[in-house]
Amino acid sequence: MHTINRKCLNHRRIENLFKNTTVFFAIFVFCLLAMILISLMIGSQEAISRFNFSFFFINDWDPVKDNYGALVPIIGTLISSFLALFLAVPVSFGIATFLTELAPKCVKKPIGIAIEMLAAIPSIIYGMWGLFVFVPLFQEYIQPTLIDLLSPLPFVGILFSGAPFGIGLFSAGLVLAIMIIPFIASMMRDMFSSVPPMLKESAYGLGATVWEVVWQVVLPYTKSGLIGSVMLGLGRALGETMAVTFVIGNAFTLPESIFSPSVSIASAISNEFNESAGLQKSALMELGLILFFITTIVLVISRFLISRITKQRGKSK
Repeated sequence: MHTINRKCLNHRRIENLFKNTTVFFAIFVFCLLAMILISLMIGSQEAISRFNFSFFFINDWDPVKDNYGALVPIIGTLISSFLALFLAVPVSFGIATFLTELAPKCVKKPIGIAIEMLAAIPSIIYGMWGLFVFVPLFQEYIQPTLIDLLSPLPFVGILFSGAPFGIGLFSAGLVLAIMIIPFIASMMRDMFSSVPPMLKESAYGLGATVWEVVWQVVLPYTKSGLIGSVMLGLGRALGETMAVTFVIGNAFTLPESIFSPSVSIASAISNEFNESAGLQKSALMELGLILFFITTIVLVISRFLISRITKQRGKSK
């Protein structure tokens, strides 16, 4: 009897230790997040007190005159990230659909390995490839053709105007798209594979085509997971540094088209932080704080969309 009580006591101690450890790790995540936020706020205090809300609307970045504004980096970050998302999501959807619905078994594994290898390539390699391989080809062949064909169009043509520099927002968006395709495609593939085979077989049995099965069975079943994968890709694109720094142009000027050189928040911090001091360093810290809030907003929106889809699915049942 004494031995049994002793074993029970040991089990309780182990259970309490395990419970307290997991609680500590959970609290540690929030503490780490709070420490990052507080350090950014303290570091950017000088810029906040100097520029207030005008920091968001100033398009000038002049270290000589100590005049700084976040408008150009914010616009560059958002345009390049959403360009990447616009290019990456359809390609990722096609890859995931092919792997789960159309590809023969002998092809699925090699393509899956290739996607994983793309995800494992360091971002600086993408940046170097973009600068030394893609940008010269884009500048000499692709961009002039796009400008000649699309710039005369009304309304839309302004997006494709300008000189063929090669570097710019579109180049940054394309490199980012190549970077986030493996992440989005892998998650979409896993979501599509989680659909019960009985649902798809029933649709095929009723005469549905592959497209109808994907559109009417697979997508409704995996909507919440798809939104999560897209938002994960967007979060990766928003915070990417080295790949964007190589190809975006790093010019603190408002872009006139998607081919214009510009700068992102991450590339601005990467280029100037080591040599910065005083107000310039504080302004860069405020840029980091802005990027922190942008990614937080993206996360909140994704959770809101997922919760709405989950509620609608529960009501439909």
